[in-house]
Amino acid sequence: MKVMFFMIFNLLTISLCDSPESWQIGFQDPATPIMEGIINLHHDLMFFICIISIFVTWILIRTLWLFENSQNKISSNLTHGIFIEIIWTTTPALILIIIAIPSFSLLYAMDEIVSPTITIKALGHQWYWSYEYSDYINESYEPINFESYMIPEEDLLTGQLRLLEVDNRMIIPIQTHIRIIVSATDVLHSWAIPSLGIKCDAIPGRLNQASLFIKREGLYYGQCSEICGINHGFMPIVIEATNLKNYIIWLSNKFII
Repeated sequence: MKVMFFMIFNLLTISLCDSPESWQIGFQDPATPIMEGIINLHHDLMFFICIISIFVTWILIRTLWLFENSQNKISSNLTHGIFIEIIWTTTPALILIIIAIPSFSLLYAMDEIVSPTITIKALGHQWYWSYEYSDYINESYEPINFESYMIPEEDLLTGQLRLLEVDNRMIIPIQTHIRIIVSATDVLHSWAIPSLGIKCDAIPGRLNQASLFIKREGLYYGQCSEICGINHGFMPIVIEATNLKNYIIWLSNKFII
């Protein structure tokens, strides 16, 4: 009995949230250093927000309480105070400076493109995604490319997620610097995966790029995050991050096909 309890406990502790859940109000579990930085920055900002909110609420309640006639029979003649005005001007400025330092550091880290090992093109269509692995060319000088359509609800298998599963997942290796080239063929789209901390606009006639470095294996779910038409909510993104050995096997199977 104890052994079964510890097995269940271990399974629960290693289960990760890499897809949206019902009534979820927090972040999905991070799988990239960028997403870890985003979550840490959010928690740091929430500390300042909570402290400021409590302080301002206390000031307002105290002001309303003391403004009542029974509390102060004689009203104050104070109109302004230079010292308090200096305090409430400099304090927010200092807080903003403290917040800006990690914010700018994270922004620069998000824009930094490390020399990539793999480059993948993601193209948005109405209403599906297509991917091209242009680093690999077969004997006919054709790269690996495929379309990724959402699996209809009636075709889902047990355990698959509604409106999030696709017929062809984007397969990439873990612990590898990957460059994603994002564009669109018709209207505006947005390639976004919350667990990876990436949201890149897909604009027709323009190439945007983003970098990925996934730290652990798993399935990561995303969706188009730009209203692109009637089926905007039906073009999900699924990334399968696997080890290098399985990635090479997948590549070889693609070339055989």
